[in-house]
Amino acid sequence: MAISLHHLRTGSATRWAVHTSDGWHELDGTLADLLAQPLDQARATIEAAAREATGERPGGQALPPLDEQEVWAAGVTYLRSRDGRKEESGHGSLYDHVYDNDRPEIFFKASPWRVVGDGDAVGIRADSGWDVPEAEVGLVLNAAGEIFGYTLGNDMSSRSIEGENPLYLPQAKVYDRSCALGPAIVPAWAVEPGPIPVGLRILRDGRAVFTGTTSTAAMARGFDDLAAWLFRALSFPAGAVLLTGTGVVPEPGFTTQPGDVIEIASAALGTLTNPVVSI
Repeated sequence: MAISLHHLRTGSATRWAVHTSDGWHELDGTLADLLAQPLDQARATIEAAAREATGERPGGQALPPLDEQEVWAAGVTYLRSRDGRKEESGHGSLYDHVYDNDRPEIFFKASPWRVVGDGDAVGIRADSGWDVPEAEVGLVLNAAGEIFGYTLGNDMSSRSIEGENPLYLPQAKVYDRSCALGPAIVPAWAVEPGPIPVGLRILRDGRAVFTGTTSTAAMARGFDDLAAWLFRALSFPAGAVLLTGTGVVPEPGFTTQPGDVIEIASAALGTLTNPVVSI
């Protein structure tokens, strides 16, 4: 049975609900509550709700699938990502070192309130001239650092700012509307074992101006390894979301523009769609 966990809003009220092919069932509590529990207990809660999922959708607006969770991100986990960083930067050896080293690049991406969901607008910085989306699989991690589920993520990035100086990475990566997640969380036990394919499409005036695909099979690091590094010397009582890097990078010369629409899709995880605005 296909199961997904959705964050929804009607008016001023928000709620979490489980969706299956048979319908919807509203959950008591929050994602933070689930991620504070042992994984087997959280799984039992989700599966019990799935058996009762026969009702109508209990909310209108789709919200990003998080509540109290910080979003972190891993960089240079794909060869194409390493090459992309070298294309934009005069500091290529730094990215060779990160790609080959045991310790990964992990950085803070977004506070929960800065994250946008499916259908909402992502941003590109007005002080940047070269901006791209980064289509990624996001790990939804519980308080113990275990993989509770997966979602799709867009780690919007200014290639011009990071390329000018790697120390500018926080400004290239962390700003309002720089992170999109969604459309939902698919529990880890509901995803078929093996690599997860991910596709990226950028539409301009209704026409595709960039398309690309990748697969987590191309990652130089595993999900469990990245999660373990994030939880070294850091605690997340409400869980966390960890973006795992991108293997789809548009060629030099391509930049996202306000008015574009970004689609990130995976057969296992759904489709995340966001229009682009200038920030």
